[in-house]
Amino acid sequence: MSNHNQNLNQYQVSATDWREALRKNEKNTRNVIVLFIIIYCAVGFIIDAYFNSIQYYDQNQQVALQVPLSEILINLITFKTFPYATLIMLVVAAISLLITYYFHENLVMLGTDYIEVNPEKFENPEERQLYNVIEELKIAAGLNFMPKIFIINADYMNAFASGFSEKSAMVAITRGLLQKLDRQELQAVMAHELSHVRHNDIRLTITVALLSNLILIAIDLLFRGVLFGRGRRDNGILIVIVIARFVLPILTILLMLYLSRTRELMADTGCVELMRDNEPLARALLKIDSDHKDNSETYNKAYSNTPHEQVRNASYFYDPNYAGFASLGSINNLFSTHPSLEERLKALGIKK
Repeated sequence: MSNHNQNLNQYQVSATDWREALRKNEKNTRNVIVLFIIIYCAVGFIIDAYFNSIQYYDQNQQVALQVPLSEILINLITFKTFPYATLIMLVVAAISLLITYYFHENLVMLGTDYIEVNPEKFENPEERQLYNVIEELKIAAGLNFMPKIFIINADYMNAFASGFSEKSAMVAITRGLLQKLDRQELQAVMAHELSHVRHNDIRLTITVALLSNLILIAIDLLFRGVLFGRGRRDNGILIVIVIARFVLPILTILLMLYLSRTRELMADTGCVELMRDNEPLARALLKIDSDHKDNSETYNKAYSNTPHEQVRNASYFYDPNYAGFASLGSINNLFSTHPSLEERLKALGIKK
């Protein structure tokens, strides 16, 4: 027997207060979203302040004049000076979100060899069972639309959900996971994925990722303008731009990772809410983790040889990096989009 094999006999299983966990994670998510919106608008105001801080020459008095930075900011906040850059950034964000909305489903399946489950013609009993499991959970979760179901032809065990709304929702599962989990464990993984749909996690994470990228692009362009631009600027705004250029990349990454981990824990909690049982999800996590470690070399090649795998990595049910697949991105737990296995089990009320 492999040294990696684990089961619940090695753990103490207790009930978890999933209602309190849902409330706590929802509050944490709101705080992160509000903070991202504030940062995004703040970058817009910094750009506006930069363009309004140009020193100009008064020909009558033969002196260079400069409006104080504090006055510029007050004028922008009170709209005495219209914040054109901030408005442009908001329009760009809205257009980018619309484009992402229409093309996201195609993006997340890029590079994979998959089939779509057709309820009118099941190819085998496994497909029928998968469809029935998701249909049961869809009813239990109170969803109005049946998500599209895809099976990825891969031996490793994983799954993910996508879609900006219930109507556009989709669930993808690897054939390895479908074949190696029992019905209860499969139900638990699918309950986790449908919880992502219920909680609008895909919409939230994509919105935040988009805002983060736009923030970094805007501040980087502004920083380059400071370095290579002509004309004199107020030293105060220059200092703000330089600090923002080096602080914002770190801050946005940490906030995105925190949001992703929070939503993963929330989806785990949503699974317990739907199933009223924490053990099936714990068994599935342990089985998937053991399977990845037992087949690390084979699975690492499979993940690495699949194009655009980095697009799906943050959405997966199980983060392959925890099995030592460093080539997929994270170099350690600090930069993982998922909580550790032990942290997820602990949140489910299962401890060693």
